[in-house]
Amino acid sequence: MIKDKKAYKILIIEDNPGDFLLISDYLEEQISKPTIFHTVNFKETKQILETAETLFDVVLLDLSLPDKSGELLVEEILLLCTNIPVIILTGYTDVDFSINSISKGIADYLLKDELNAESLYKSIIYCIERLKKNNELTESEKRYSDLFHLSPLPMWVYDIDTLEFLDVNDAAQKHYGYTEEEFLSMTLQNIRPKEDMPYFEAQLDLAKKHAFEYMSGVFRHIKKNGEIINVDVQSNYISYKGRNARVILVNDITERLEYISAIETKNKELQHIAWLQSHVIRAPVAKIMGIVDLIKKLQLSTEEKESLLADLVTCAEELDNVIHDIAQKTHDARLK
Repeated sequence: MIKDKKAYKILIIEDNPGDFLLISDYLEEQISKPTIFHTVNFKETKQILETAETLFDVVLLDLSLPDKSGELLVEEILLLCTNIPVIILTGYTDVDFSINSISKGIADYLLKDELNAESLYKSIIYCIERLKKNNELTESEKRYSDLFHLSPLPMWVYDIDTLEFLDVNDAAQKHYGYTEEEFLSMTLQNIRPKEDMPYFEAQLDLAKKHAFEYMSGVFRHIKKNGEIINVDVQSNYISYKGRNARVILVNDITERLEYISAIETKNKELQHIAWLQSHVIRAPVAKIMGIVDLIKKLQLSTEEKESLLADLVTCAEELDNVIHDIAQKTHDARLK
């Protein structure tokens, strides 16, 4: 038989020498080199658990010790073994007590009369792996909780079927103006403008058809104070406390869209100014150049020169008006 070569550190809490030897034999039958620690009462156990430099992989606990036993012993041991699986080994069959012990945090409950090397080893491996997975799940949930609640952007979780808010972070409460209690008493419909309901219903149908897929889009939301904002929404499926839900990340892009709109308006104004410069100014300038050319080339009478000079003044005034108009439009565009 191939033995498990992993270096397990196992604490056996057992005051019966015969039971201790039997348990030790079972462990050595399945594990190549187990490091076994032994205590015979609660006082010794408490001391070794509080002062041990290395963490035990598992604790095997007899329910009847000279200085403590039963439910009180279980509670005290669990307080000392916050991150160590505890397996009860007992000679007493008590279904209610076993169920109660497991509900308190005991990893497994084994009867000594039914115990053998294989069943003990399987229980130890199962309990160690289950604790490891539970710790990983707890850490994963903590990371999710931190990402969710500490996010600077509004986030919430809603029920796909009822549209109820199931969870909401601080950023969402601050940005939308609702308290957590108010959010949790609302549905998604409460933050959408009434005129957007047809579009909202269409998006909901689409979201239900693709419930397990990532989705995104730009929508209009309404704050508690009635302000309507434009938001970029990203969402994905999540199972939340047994309910089919979606987690939502919201980015308010209202100011960005307003800025883009202002830029587009300014561009149109600048295009108009450019058109004035290239077209409207050209006419009086061409006239002035033509008049000057006539004065230079032709032998004109005094009366003809005065007429041309009058036309030149008119063109200059026209040009001045156009330049003034362009200057005013440029100034107005800068102010905007």
